[in-house]
Amino acid sequence: MSAKDNFIKVKHLYNRAGFGISYADLHKLSKKSIEKNVAGLLKEAKDDSISLVSDTESRRQMLVQAGLYAKKDLTDEEKKIRQEITRMQNEVSKDLNIAWIDKLINTTSPLREKMTLFWHGHFACRSNEPLYAQQLNNIQRTHGLGSFKTLLVEVSKSPAMLQYLNNQQNRKGKPNENFARELMELFTLGRGKYTENDIKESARSFTGWMYDKDGAFIFRQNLHDEGTKTFFGKTGNFDGENIIDLILAKPDTAEFISRKVYKFFVNDQPNEVHVKELGDHFYASNYDISALMQKMFTSEWFYAPENVGTKIKSPIEFLVGLSREFYVTYNKPQILIQLQSSLGQYLFNPPNVAGWPGGQNWIDSSSLMLRMRIPSLVLNDGEIDFSGKADPEDEAVIALNKNTAANKNSKPKSYVNANADWSKFLSTFPKGISPTELTSFLLQPKLNDKIIKMVSNNKGLRSTAVEITSMPEYQLV
Repeated sequence: MSAKDNFIKVKHLYNRAGFGISYADLHKLSKKSIEKNVAGLLKEAKDDSISLVSDTESRRQMLVQAGLYAKKDLTDEEKKIRQEITRMQNEVSKDLNIAWIDKLINTTSPLREKMTLFWHGHFACRSNEPLYAQQLNNIQRTHGLGSFKTLLVEVSKSPAMLQYLNNQQNRKGKPNENFARELMELFTLGRGKYTENDIKESARSFTGWMYDKDGAFIFRQNLHDEGTKTFFGKTGNFDGENIIDLILAKPDTAEFISRKVYKFFVNDQPNEVHVKELGDHFYASNYDISALMQKMFTSEWFYAPENVGTKIKSPIEFLVGLSREFYVTYNKPQILIQLQSSLGQYLFNPPNVAGWPGGQNWIDSSSLMLRMRIPSLVLNDGEIDFSGKADPEDEAVIALNKNTAANKNSKPKSYVNANADWSKFLSTFPKGISPTELTSFLLQPKLNDKIIKMVSNNKGLRSTAVEITSMPEYQLV
């Protein structure tokens, strides 16, 4: 393989397995084989849990809340206490969101965080209790490249998921089928691979799986249905882990997970031959997630032209990739929550248990226009700096941010209030790099004549970078 071909492959690998790569690192790592680069990504995958939310304070609030919710009539003071706890939880939830975004932007283990993001969408869950949300996020981070069985069991036992899918109400004589259904439909097998009776018997098996007042998993034996169940044609006194084992015994589960992984990392339109290849490998490895990722990232088809520069970046991939690439710091990180919300992917707040649909659904006319404006706002000190007359919306932003007390030479600032480290970004490139070469690095799709002509006369690398990241092609990875 030529050095140029390996350069392109390693760049693609780091764009998909992480959130991009600097030119200097790419130049260094492209001297190694793909196999060694993949091994390096897997080796670097350190478990670095988020510990923002205090266990002690959260549990104190939960105990107070539990006492208040148990009362039929609250005094005005008690109502104020409940409202204040809710307000504090909302604030901590925002802080948790920002903490994860910060980790995504600054991590030295990009594959670990990319896998956490994948599992965050796969095991989609919302929790009003930030401690539970943090616990689930750390479970996905800790086990995201380990055993899928361990990951599945730990997610199933997490207070966030037990609460979200109502297993806290699942008890002998009054089974709640919500978790049992989603476990098979969305988390392991997919539709059509089980019967309604399998759901009923699975729900009975998960009775008693709950969490206590401290937010820790507890198996309440007295609420568990110890009767005989028949699941997938097998009969026994099954509990929740027995059900998970029977689900994992089906090769369909390995193929279902492999298809989801393929769509996230390779192509929105799965090649079923390649999915089957991954599924067989995953099943044979006893559901070793690292083995699955190693197989995918070292397969020749992963680097085929139809799989390069053809996936639409998710809002998080776009924001994190842009911030990592240009070493951006946000003076008011809360803006990242507003941007997530506007772009349609608010971390810790999926639309439903099926997660974000992804693919073409990430883009509509309004979100694309916002995506194309964000680089100029973030990278150019918030200044709208395109050649020609700004559109009315841009002019409104400029007018809004002009400080009448400032001198006439000061630059208008946008509400984004971010700083890109241009000197650090530009220092990663060799001296004399041309605008066209920079463009080729920044974009994943191959350059067409229109783009080459557009940038060939550019004088500065900085203006080229802002212009290129503001193009529709930058939205592809």
